[in-house]
Amino acid sequence: MKNGWQTKKLGELCEVFDDGDWVESKDQSSDGIRLIQTGNVGEGVFKDRAEKARYISEVTFKRLRCTEIFEGDCLISRLPDPVGRSCILPDTGERMITAVDCTIVRFKRDQLLASFFNYYSQSGDYIGAVAKQCTGTTRNRISRSNLGLIPIPITPLFEQQRIVGLLDEAFAGIATAQANAEKNLQNVRALFESHLQSVFTQRGKGWVKNNLKVLTTKIGSGATPRGGEDSYKAEGVSLIRSLNVHDLYFKHRKLAFLDDAQADELSNVEVQPRDVLLNITGASIARCCIVPDEVLPARVNQHVSIIRPIADKLDADFLHYLLISKPYKDLLLKTGAEGGSTRQAITKAQIQDFSVEYPATLKEQKTIVTKLDTLSQETQRLASHYERKLAALAALKKSLLHQAFTGKLSG
Repeated sequence: MKNGWQTKKLGELCEVFDDGDWVESKDQSSDGIRLIQTGNVGEGVFKDRAEKARYISEVTFKRLRCTEIFEGDCLISRLPDPVGRSCILPDTGERMITAVDCTIVRFKRDQLLASFFNYYSQSGDYIGAVAKQCTGTTRNRISRSNLGLIPIPITPLFEQQRIVGLLDEAFAGIATAQANAEKNLQNVRALFESHLQSVFTQRGKGWVKNNLKVLTTKIGSGATPRGGEDSYKAEGVSLIRSLNVHDLYFKHRKLAFLDDAQADELSNVEVQPRDVLLNITGASIARCCIVPDEVLPARVNQHVSIIRPIADKLDADFLHYLLISKPYKDLLLKTGAEGGSTRQAITKAQIQDFSVEYPATLKEQKTIVTKLDTLSQETQRLASHYERKLAALAALKKSLLHQAFTGKLSG
């Protein structure tokens, strides 16, 4: 690090370094003094979330002896994710306090600019230092005392101002580029979804209608082996779970495995090539894909249903596209909402009775699939391009932050 830089502990740089207030639900009201919570603290940005705002009355403020916070104060969240994220409080036009899991930081003006720290709090060095001070077995958090030990590199105020100015300019440009890339990514995906929807809403002649029970040889889900996740093996027969099934693709990460004995107990849900997989419970309900050959032999658990079309009646790829198209996806989601009182679920009987429209000839089905495959591949190519661009911009931000706080940022 260049001359003029030094490192101090966070707690040493603060004029105010205090926890927010413990405010229970019963103490909250619909208006009054606003309660700023951890959800309002983004990574370097304040998230207003006005629609979810909570307040306390003036009477409660005095009774609880709350600490008022002000524009320009820095708030640090001591809960994930990530732990230690920080924002500068803007002028919201309201009086404010903050919750107990936020630390209020007001820096000594002759030592550290809040904007300088706010950028540092987004750096890998800071996040790594915080992680080393975290505690908690089920949920990471950091105590205020440990937060106060985090090392902060500082330089004279004029240099801090120069660095903040450079980062402001650079990050504004990156934000514009990110917004454009994200918009292009959304447009590419929306174009495919729109075309997919039109295929199944603007049907031509020769389409027929049937329930899936007359178009399939198999509809059914499996079970979790005795012992749950602790019984899974490092290799063997694949156990496909809902986390593996996504629209248009199969996610191999966290694929579970069974030994031969476990697989035999689920022999009635043996997955075959070209089977269509449909998630039938929980938040991922109605996600759908075709099983890839490389994960076979395989079984499914109770959250995934096998749908096996009769080969000379209904093409598997066509059925997959049909089930992920908006008209049918909406019907599946509606069915799922009706199928569970506390958790969305689609039953075997509901899948059997699910009505679909399709070209009567396999030739026409395959023609539609070929066109959709081509469009899907082009969509994925463009999406990958914009995703790589977003990843490169994120990496550029990290690089600039590292340079800034190691005294290597010139401009």
